[in-house]
Amino acid sequence: MDKMRQVFKVSVQGIELGMFVSRLDRPWLETSFPLEGFEIKTEEELQKLQRICSHVYVDIASGRSPDPRFVELEETALVEGARGHDELAELRKTDWSIQNDFNSELVHADAAHDTLERGIEEVMQDLKGGRELDLQKLHDGVEAMIGSITRNPSAFVWLKEIKRKDNYTYQHALGCSIWAATFGRHLGLEIEELRELALGGLLFDVGKTRLPAEILAKKASLDARETRQMRGHVEQSLEILENTPGVSRKIIDMVATHHERYNGTGYPRGLSGSDIPIEGRILGLIDSYDALTNNRLYADALSPHQAVTELYKCRGTLFQSELVEQFILTCGIYPTGSLVELSNGQVGVVTAVHSLKRLRPSVMLLLDEDKLPLPQFRTIDLGEMKEDAHGRPLSIKCGLPLGAYGIDPVELFLD
Repeated sequence: MDKMRQVFKVSVQGIELGMFVSRLDRPWLETSFPLEGFEIKTEEELQKLQRICSHVYVDIASGRSPDPRFVELEETALVEGARGHDELAELRKTDWSIQNDFNSELVHADAAHDTLERGIEEVMQDLKGGRELDLQKLHDGVEAMIGSITRNPSAFVWLKEIKRKDNYTYQHALGCSIWAATFGRHLGLEIEELRELALGGLLFDVGKTRLPAEILAKKASLDARETRQMRGHVEQSLEILENTPGVSRKIIDMVATHHERYNGTGYPRGLSGSDIPIEGRILGLIDSYDALTNNRLYADALSPHQAVTELYKCRGTLFQSELVEQFILTCGIYPTGSLVELSNGQVGVVTAVHSLKRLRPSVMLLLDEDKLPLPQFRTIDLGEMKEDAHGRPLSIKCGLPLGAYGIDPVELFLD
């Protein structure tokens, strides 16, 4: 059967046990159901779906087929969704596995992070000083980062969160590169493709080194002239990269398109849909996520959980739905660095996200049930720990905004 005909829109009156629900008629994040879809196994799940939804999307390749009487045809959306899933499936060439536990990998990740950070700072200073871009200065850091991320991505993402500094330009480039490699790993890309994504994340804003300092430092909204200048950083970046030996065509294409948007509202060319190279769509999504989670001159940072929620609201418009969903599967509903409150009232910070249990990450506990600092921080794995010390069910109650209860994870965990 053709893949685009495997998913059907079904009225909830026609859903049954054994069906695999791949989409809802509302955001997954508004429900307790897993983002990656699920098989209906209990009457409780069935009844909950019938209470909160009017229709769902059933994947007949993964579960029971619906009665045709309850199927609602929606061919255009099905075709578009099938194409998106096919495109991502074609990207997958390997399945990476965890080769190192978190604590062991943290040592390697720490050294790699420092090397990469020094490299991007030196490159940016060279460009500001009118010197040429030297890719060799990034080589060792990129190779070390990719090695660490392919072994265990949690360690590098955790370090990225706790080693944030005030310099937005450097930290944004670093964060985008880390997320690009991490997301590429999740999508099943091979080493050379991860290198290109990582370099694209480091270099897509190098043209800003040529912009007037007063525009980059302006806190108020930019006027029309300043906006044109700011958007011109894409062309400036391309000019730098096209004159740099060793920069691939794919990197140039992703830099050229990382500000394009899926619905055609981006710049500089107003491309839409599949006219935007997949790598450009990936970097555009990552650029937005990392920007949302950093303090900028004109906006305070959102918590990682809030940023994920914002991206999810933009699926199918600014960003391709399938990419948004896969990125959330990469970073989790509560990404690394998120402050969370548990069901027993304790507060902690997410240290690692599990690929199969994204709602049950590892959490470093910081405050007790009365919101008082714990004498000693300790990490619990919610994927393994289902109850607290009193035998009560233990789960994440909610995500918390940055700075909740006066907590700054960056200050807490700096050496």
